[in-house]
Amino acid sequence: MQFPHDFNLKLLTWFDENGQILPWRGADAYGVWLSEIMLQQTQIETVISYYQRFRERYPTISALAAAPQADVLKLWEGLGYYSRARNLHAAAQHVASAFGGVLPRTVPELMRLKGIGRYTAGAIASIAYAVRAPVLDGNVVRVFARLLDLPDDVTQPPVQARLWQIAEANVPAARPGDYNQALMQLGQLVCTPRSPQCARCPVQALCRARAAGTQEQRPVKKRKAPVPHYDVVAGIVRDTTGRLLIAQRHNDGLLGGLWEFAGGKVEPGETHAVALTRELAEELAIRVSVGDLFCVVRHAFTHFRITLHAYECAYLGAIPPHSQPQALDCQAWAWVEESELTRYSFGRADRQVIEQLGQRRRMLL
Repeated sequence: MQFPHDFNLKLLTWFDENGQILPWRGADAYGVWLSEIMLQQTQIETVISYYQRFRERYPTISALAAAPQADVLKLWEGLGYYSRARNLHAAAQHVASAFGGVLPRTVPELMRLKGIGRYTAGAIASIAYAVRAPVLDGNVVRVFARLLDLPDDVTQPPVQARLWQIAEANVPAARPGDYNQALMQLGQLVCTPRSPQCARCPVQALCRARAAGTQEQRPVKKRKAPVPHYDVVAGIVRDTTGRLLIAQRHNDGLLGGLWEFAGGKVEPGETHAVALTRELAEELAIRVSVGDLFCVVRHAFTHFRITLHAYECAYLGAIPPHSQPQALDCQAWAWVEESELTRYSFGRADRQVIEQLGQRRRMLL
């Protein structure tokens, strides 16, 4: 299905007059790729400073490929969804070795890189290389659903397939990158999820939902399931010299590659002390004396929420026959001074614990 013949003209004229000034606009393919990965699940305002720091530290794909993963994760710290950083780093290494540090130009080649799906490949190809490739993100889905007054659930695979067909049919041969960016910006700034600003829309006269008065009901999506909540315990484990024991999470799991204060979920019927003792034995093969509650941190992930209870713990030694902690359910562990914690990459909940440790240390000075 193709939109009316003047749709592209109206959209591109609006974009020429209203296009946002962003540090990755007009960037090379690497800059486009980096920005698209960072913008997944993250607001533009948050991404800008991270993008600029990454381009300064790693100005080329080859520079990023040569960096240790720990350094990349540290620079990414606070941006969340850390699998993006691991995939970006792995893909950069592949591009450096297989393509001489130059990002491929075609959608199929791009999609073979780790962390790049159909949308991201289309964005890179069209924006960086002027390839006539479609994009379909949440903003574009919303624009299309309202333009067509689509009554179907846009999360269903057949509807998604139809939307991709529509996206592909309407990408112009000239300025495909600007067209795709215009669509995304229209959804972000004008055709917003709630209270769309239809009076400002350059294609309002072509919008079926506006004509029918159904713009607030589009797009149709199935109701989300309730977000589960978990109580989690973590140990601020100290040895006799005051050093802290931290563990590095497995690369292939949640917050992969980041460091943490070891612990885990509280199982039904367990007290916090019992759960923490069990978790530390299972993860690091250590015995501890669980002391006072240090702090409580609440944090929301994409699909669940946690309440983290961090307890002061005294290290009693490794569980025999071991003489030191073991990486049983983590990939590494380390004894560190409290002042050294900033050298390591932690998730947001653990960083809040570290912040409170710092506050206490300053109060005692």
